[in-house]
Amino acid sequence: MPDPLPLIAYQIHDAPSRMTLTPAPIEREWMDAANQRFPYRCLPLNIANQNGWVVACPAAFRAYWYGGPAPADVEVRFDGPPDPCVLSHFGVGTITFSLPYLFRTPPGVNLWAKGPSNWPKDGIQALEGVIETDWASSTFTMNWKLTRPNEWVRFEEGEPICMLVPVPRGFAEGFAPRIELLATNPELHEKYKAWEASRSGFLQGLKTNDPEAVKQGWQKDYFQGKTAEGGTFTGHQTRLHIREFEHGG
Repeated sequence: MPDPLPLIAYQIHDAPSRMTLTPAPIEREWMDAANQRFPYRCLPLNIANQNGWVVACPAAFRAYWYGGPAPADVEVRFDGPPDPCVLSHFGVGTITFSLPYLFRTPPGVNLWAKGPSNWPKDGIQALEGVIETDWASSTFTMNWKLTRPNEWVRFEEGEPICMLVPVPRGFAEGFAPRIELLATNPELHEKYKAWEASRSGFLQGLKTNDPEAVKQGWQKDYFQGKTAEGGTFTGHQTRLHIREFEHGG
């Protein structure tokens, strides 16, 4: 197993920040509240939830956009003392979080600063950026765009406001995408048809209250990494093991 790659968050100030860095959790409140917690049956959703680290909001506050383009058109009200890391800086209805870290990644690796995966927030949208953190000696900010004027939007202390995902620089550019008919790949086509027949039969069984389908509840082949041949795909992941940030000197 290869040695883990370094991801260093250089703390700019001597005092610890309330904008803590932690592995992204698998849990989401809306998924917990769903009937039988059925969203957790979607493995791609679960993997995306965990795929990186989250930065915590340093203070509880609410924001109000009066609709104009100026920074003053966004009002920020804190529950307690104002936090200088949260402000209206750029205008156009945005809130800026100044991250108190300078990140360093291995050569050729960027950091994708994005909104927490599958963590919807009404009235506001995370603005995402990809930063070349293997050479830059500057910090970056995380910004959110209010989407409706004249409505309050609230952030809680500790709520994730940024998700950090390492990505190889130029990775997407290295692909040569094309579209082909599935029938041009006979082996894959046959596997797909077998899956499609199984899926259609299962859904029909649920519709007619077939005891076996009702007992099964939902198809777990992809979740369990089962291949069309009946085996299990080597390297299949059902949960990520993202390391915690350690504290150095």
